[in-house]
Amino acid sequence: GFIHYINPRPVAGTIPVNEAGQVLLVRRAIEPRIGTWVFPGGYVDRGEKLEDAAIREAREECGLEVELDGLVSLHSYRGKTPIVIVWAARVVSGELKVADEESLEVRTFPAENVPWDDLAFESTGEALTAYFANQGLGARR
Repeated sequence: GFIHYINPRPVAGTIPVNEAGQVLLVRRAIEPRIGTWVFPGGYVDRGEKLEDAAIREAREECGLEVELDGLVSLHSYRGKTPIVIVWAARVVSGELKVADEESLEVRTFPAENVPWDDLAFESTGEALTAYFANQGLGARR
């Protein structure tokens, strides 16, 4: 008579943008998809607010303080546990750096130089496409 639920896992991320309008991406140092590019993000801790998790992940992965500018997109996939929530974010302080063992490199990209063929996850490309569309730039693939 006991039901054990295997619930989805929320992932919160940001697409941080610097003063020059470039997006910040992180090259993954861990599996899955080691060596590929993704926006800063990660799992939400139990009891943590989604927005706080997104801000924390930007600080932990690339040393930057960000302010959220609005929701970009939500992503879920049949047969997979993560639900990915992505916000646009503005860099407000900090020094761009590899800040933890999960990142090999952090770098900013103008829209025309985003490494579309080397993105980590389906949600990474979908969120960046939505972000650029919201900015009136369209997908830059």
